[in-house]
Amino acid sequence: MKNCTLPFPELPDQVPSRGSALTRQVFKKIFLAQGWCFSGEFPNLPKAVAIISPHTSNIDAWYGFLALLGLGIRITIFGKNSLFHTPLKPLLEWVGVIPVNRENPHGLTQEVTEIVQSRDKIWIGMAPEGTRKRANKIRSGFYYIAHEAQIPIVMFSFDYAEKTIRCLGVFYPTGDYAVDLEKILNLYDGQFSPRNPEWLALPLQKHWKKP
Repeated sequence: MKNCTLPFPELPDQVPSRGSALTRQVFKKIFLAQGWCFSGEFPNLPKAVAIISPHTSNIDAWYGFLALLGLGIRITIFGKNSLFHTPLKPLLEWVGVIPVNRENPHGLTQEVTEIVQSRDKIWIGMAPEGTRKRANKIRSGFYYIAHEAQIPIVMFSFDYAEKTIRCLGVFYPTGDYAVDLEKILNLYDGQFSPRNPEWLALPLQKHWKKP
């Protein structure tokens, strides 16, 4: 197990936060004790769509949540409103899931945009691949939510070879999805490695520099 020599970032003051100094310290220690690091400058933004790739394993969520809880950042996730009529409701609310109607993709973008505009601070967490198994394309929902809500996209990556979660910077969508997606994928170039290469999304494959 390697020892991380990179400093674990402090959460900037404009970013929505959760937890206490104690809980952050506990989860930070758990994250670092597994040999993982966090690399990159964390942007000080009150609102953003946060994406992380590649997603090829269920264990991605474990490392991701440890890092989030160690940072103390509040990430908002949108889930089916039907789930809030089940015993899962208290857990979903604690995690930060907001109920939405996901039946109409166009209506969903508008619904999420209205929620974003009603908050002073909100970071939305989304997985562009939409699945941990090999995806043929990157789903566009994260992009159009950011564009319609006029908020930036903050990009993160899993690098299993280096056991590092990387912050790759901030991207401001222009409205031209095809052009902007290529620019976003180029920012991932050589900055990630998947847990399960056979499940790596096709659009990411050419950007993975194999060891």
